[in-house]
Amino acid sequence: YPITLGPHAHFWFVLRPMAESAAGLQTRVVPTLHAPPAFETLLENSRQSIFEREILPDFIRRCRWFGGKARIVRGMRIAEQIPMDGCGAEFWLVEVTYVDGNPETYALPVQIATGEAAHTIAQSAPQAVIARFAGNDEAVLHDAIWDSAFREQLFRTVMERASCRGKAGELLGVPGSALAGETAIPASHVLTAEQSNTSMLFENKFFLKLYRKLEDGVNPDVEVTSFLTEKRNFSHVPAFAGAIEYRRAQGDPTVVCLLQAAAANEGDAWALTLDAVGRYYERVLGRKADLPERTIPKATLLSELIGGVYTEKAKLLGQRTGELHQALAGDPDDRAFAPEPFNALAQRSVFQSMRGSLRRAFDLLEKKLPNLSDVFRVEAEEVLAAEEQILALEQRILEQCSPATKIRIHGDYHLGQALYTGKDFVILDFEGEPARALSERKLKRSALRDVAGMMRSFQYAAYSALWQPAMRPEDIPFLERWADVWYREMSSVFLKSYLAATKGASFIPQDESEFQILLEAYLLDKAVYEVGYELNNRPDWVVIPIRGIKHILRQG
Repeated sequence: YPITLGPHAHFWFVLRPMAESAAGLQTRVVPTLHAPPAFETLLENSRQSIFEREILPDFIRRCRWFGGKARIVRGMRIAEQIPMDGCGAEFWLVEVTYVDGNPETYALPVQIATGEAAHTIAQSAPQAVIARFAGNDEAVLHDAIWDSAFREQLFRTVMERASCRGKAGELLGVPGSALAGETAIPASHVLTAEQSNTSMLFENKFFLKLYRKLEDGVNPDVEVTSFLTEKRNFSHVPAFAGAIEYRRAQGDPTVVCLLQAAAANEGDAWALTLDAVGRYYERVLGRKADLPERTIPKATLLSELIGGVYTEKAKLLGQRTGELHQALAGDPDDRAFAPEPFNALAQRSVFQSMRGSLRRAFDLLEKKLPNLSDVFRVEAEEVLAAEEQILALEQRILEQCSPATKIRIHGDYHLGQALYTGKDFVILDFEGEPARALSERKLKRSALRDVAGMMRSFQYAAYSALWQPAMRPEDIPFLERWADVWYREMSSVFLKSYLAATKGASFIPQDESEFQILLEAYLLDKAVYEVGYELNNRPDWVVIPIRGIKHILRQG
């Protein structure tokens, strides 16, 4: 993004090129501030308006956690400045306004580094540098998460129930039971894989998540984790250790940070599954001459090909998912978590949402059709022609009479949301889909929405493993059918285990046909959403949800 110089910019900053992060963005021009390297004078007089107009937008637009990249920004302003006692940093709340739609607020903690510390930041995390200060000694304004003293202060704020006051409100630490007995602050480092939020690890003991996009009210990630830990004693989530809230005299608290016990693990279920599918493909290729071309092999041979080890893990994941839903639905006296009827009004609302999603995704698919490869285009046309059939299958949820209930659910459930400990699974990240409003993410829904999300994730894993660089191109056409066989088998294993764990639960339709209607509707809705996502982000992957839709239609 080019920087447009303001009328007074000539006396305040000049531009100097600096390499951008390894994320692949073009070289960023980092401004030099002609101001003392001190927060007391950084935003004095006309400096704040120039900073907000020129420097802040250029920096924030490039941050991976900024969710407004597709929108036209009208302006940004620093709505709150909170000095962080003990580390010299400030916690800024930045309000972003757009030409269309509602404004958003983002958390941007900032720190000033000088000398060797400034040099280290510029070299190790150039993407974190907001601006340089003019002068003989090197000094930079940067995202404070890269300062160990700031990370320590966040931890201390939670541990000591400390308060840091700003102009309009305060940051307040709220410790949880998993922090009981802690007196020392572990060493920490920033995890670089996060996108919509920023995470820090404290000596493999605690995990701290800084939410970047903020909304008034309790974040569902904090609310659900706290509920499961403090009230339900559910051990298959990272234990709640505390939070940091921004509070004002008026309005609900805004959750800024979540602190959890770190879960020792061997990686997430996605990586575990990719490895298992890769081994399955090796076994299939090794038995290629013995395998039928069109029919599914006998159960004994299929069991040999898939292998029993991963099958047991899929069963365990289904069981833990069922137990999670049982825990979320297990307190009828807590208004935020008590099950509610999935009545005709709720069914109508869900169907209308599905219908709107289908129309948007298929409009986009029709528009992008000429850009797809010949093979994929034929399959896409088949699915487009089935729009009325899809709508009819989804509309069947309006005919449900089963007294199944709605409950709080995970909301963004897939293989990447479960860590494998070597023996068991720990379920993560109850924030829901960050692009949705906080109030929407806290709605009670059918538990089968989570189930459908995980079942769709099995298909994604099957195809992702198929397209790994190590795979020989000539083997892929043969293995595509076996990818479908694998994901159908694992989805079935997961589902059977889930149903065994939720037998008699209020949120599961007891009538088998009504259960099937509801599950198929959610599977279709998820696959339709994926069509739109892939067309906008990875067009070559759109074949995955397209084939998923075809399979569901054949089953339905």
